[in-house]
Amino acid sequence: MTETATNQQPTSSTAVDYNIESAVLERYQEGARQQQPTLCCPTEYDGNYLQIIPEEIVAKDYGCGDPTRYVNQGETVVDLGSGAGKNCYILAQKVGESGKIIGVDFNDEMLNLARKYQGEMADKLGYANTEFVKGKIQDLKLPLAKLQSWLQENPITSVDRIGEYEAQCDRLRQKEPLIANDSVDVVISNCVLNLVRPEDKQQLFAEIFRVLQRGGRAVISDIVCDEDPTPKILNDPDLWSGCIAGAFREDNFLKMFEDAGFYGVEILKRESTPWQVIDGVEFRSMTVRAYKGKEGVCLERKQSVVYKGPWKQVMDDDGHVFCRGERMAVCDKTYNIMTSCCSPYSDDVIAIEPYENISLEEAQEFSCKTKAIRHARETKGSEYNLTETSSDDCCSPGECC
Repeated sequence: MTETATNQQPTSSTAVDYNIESAVLERYQEGARQQQPTLCCPTEYDGNYLQIIPEEIVAKDYGCGDPTRYVNQGETVVDLGSGAGKNCYILAQKVGESGKIIGVDFNDEMLNLARKYQGEMADKLGYANTEFVKGKIQDLKLPLAKLQSWLQENPITSVDRIGEYEAQCDRLRQKEPLIANDSVDVVISNCVLNLVRPEDKQQLFAEIFRVLQRGGRAVISDIVCDEDPTPKILNDPDLWSGCIAGAFREDNFLKMFEDAGFYGVEILKRESTPWQVIDGVEFRSMTVRAYKGKEGVCLERKQSVVYKGPWKQVMDDDGHVFCRGERMAVCDKTYNIMTSCCSPYSDDVIAIEPYENISLEEAQEFSCKTKAIRHARETKGSEYNLTETSSDDCCSPGECC
């Protein structure tokens, strides 16, 4: 595991003497029964989507940002740690009837609260597009409701039966996964990833990557800190359940996405004022977006991109360097990543297609170089010899060319 996991996991001298999952579950069970203002940061939500959402959901749903504003109509979205369902019901309005929202939570009381208003919300919207399922966000393959049904019929009464339980878990993950591979457009989360145990966080990011389809994206709002939490913070169960002790260090938060295989990782919003300061450590909200889809074969189709600036040069997640104003040679995969309409890079580059199309079937393997400038003749073709002039005057009378 990378430096990230080492920094986030308490060492033997700071090992916690309590169960993190139990502390979190108990705190949020209470949050479902009675509003807990200390569990959330002040957040402004985009648009008027809260107006039709029942007040109980708004009051008992806790977050630190608004990842919902980065979701589009018709998309399938998974909300990790969906709680009372506020973000899901906002998204239900945004994605429309053709979209779908799946809320995942481990807390039965929160799930019951979210489900309580599904019928009412469907009546208001004129369609039903929300589903709330029980699962651990670091194990999105395991359908816990089905596992619970199996346990009721097959109680574990001896050590010998543990093997049967583990085999059933594996079967469910393989045959009836809660969220299938490559199945959703967007994964969001609002102040929940920090609640996962340090030793499970690498798996958590791998699961986010797994369920997204190629070209999909994660938009995560969470609490980050400017330096590692102190041993005192790590050993306070109230600070774990209060979204403090499990906070990501800011640089490590972005690196977790990178290590999981994401590209185009960017900070969408970072609060300048800390939410809390404890033992000199600043804790604040940050929203990050990251994309899936840079894996795959590299093919040569004579495409290039020009980086507009203002930096003299920039580097992507695969180490390709793009020099300002130069025609940089790229493979078909990188070209599409950088120039598609939904790309995080599209506003910063100029796309240059070859004059003669090279089909994917005819394309050869691209010789990847980190800093390769493509000559204009490669784009136009060696036989390109056209001389072309315009019959129209480029200037209007009285104007300067």
